[in-house]
Amino acid sequence: MSAQRSGRTAVTGIGVVAPNGLRTDAYWKSVREGVSVLDRITRDGCGHLPLRVAGEVRGFDASAFIEETFLVQTDRFSHFAMAAAGAALDDAGLSGIAAESPYSVGVVTAAGSGGGEFGQRELQKLWGQGSRYVGPYQSIAWFYAASTGQISIRGGFKGPCGVVASDEAGGLDAVAHAGRAVRRGTDVVVVGAAEAPLAPYSMVCQLGYPELSTAEDPAVAYRPFTSKARGFVPAEGGAVLVVEDADRARRRGTAIRATVAGHAATFTGASRWDRSREGLARAIQGALDEAGCAPEEIDVVFADALGTPEADRAEALALADALGPHGTRVPVTAPKAGFGRAYCGGPLLDIAAAVLAMEHGQVPPTPGVFDICHDIDLVTTRARPAELRTALILSRGLMGSNAALVLRQGEHA
Repeated sequence: MSAQRSGRTAVTGIGVVAPNGLRTDAYWKSVREGVSVLDRITRDGCGHLPLRVAGEVRGFDASAFIEETFLVQTDRFSHFAMAAAGAALDDAGLSGIAAESPYSVGVVTAAGSGGGEFGQRELQKLWGQGSRYVGPYQSIAWFYAASTGQISIRGGFKGPCGVVASDEAGGLDAVAHAGRAVRRGTDVVVVGAAEAPLAPYSMVCQLGYPELSTAEDPAVAYRPFTSKARGFVPAEGGAVLVVEDADRARRRGTAIRATVAGHAATFTGASRWDRSREGLARAIQGALDEAGCAPEEIDVVFADALGTPEADRAEALALADALGPHGTRVPVTAPKAGFGRAYCGGPLLDIAAAVLAMEHGQVPPTPGVFDICHDIDLVTTRARPAELRTALILSRGLMGSNAALVLRQGEHA
């Protein structure tokens, strides 16, 4: 444990596995250029389902990132998380930290769907061949806490660990949870979320969401904040961060890529988008208060962008309620329109994009969106140069959670 604490949580490492990039630099290039990778779903066993379009992580070879010992006992969602965690630790210069101080490193992840692909495969063996053919790892691979467990075991981390289950907004809540652990004395926390919701069983479960887009044309399937908004498309992947106390980061000479300044969360009920206006506005206000940040200080907003008329309207109004006149002037973006909503992994991908946007002084565009029908300054077509010192990231869950996170510019931007 470190004796001297600044009270500020620094982001010192980022790892990304996303439909539009298997590395952080590739992800940022795609986001900055406004590339859309939404396409028809190609996963086996999904062709007959009415969900046609998604953001698939293609070309991902788990064996290139993870040892066979872990591969056989884990689902695709944990493969993404472990690969991203390894990249984040390398980025932070902490790949060997467990050998020095295993109890000083914790792990926190958020998860929504768990290991659906692994679970489906084993259940098919149960009903088709019998119980003797079900593997022993069925008991753990599907579990929503599996990624936390496997990252900590693989890395030898014995500090405080946890999993956050609070809807899609849990991605932001997990980062806040990690920040509290750092302030309480944990040196380093590996925090993030990754999802793999494109197996047949998982997709059937999602078909119950009225907000899900079943459009067959990728070009129009997910168009938030437009008159043609018809719902969201799901995505695989996510991101993992390394967070630590800012003073500790300075002492070991690593770059502080951003600081976590404020967070707040509320709950307004499943699919109650009329109520989410107030709930999201209160979350924004709470995050600003914790950050000691005036509305006018927000330089960019990474929107939740659910993609239904009612939900998009509620979010635009929540920005106006919480930020006042600045809510209609601040640049707003939703890069996820180009690769889909990765459930709990989505907010982490937004955080990664926000950190990179502040470092590069560019607000990335919202892919495929042109006819904006809400009173917000949505960035479209191409990246917009801007001095970005403070970013606001928003997230809402289909079950009613709302969260807001304020990030400050890092010290080497």
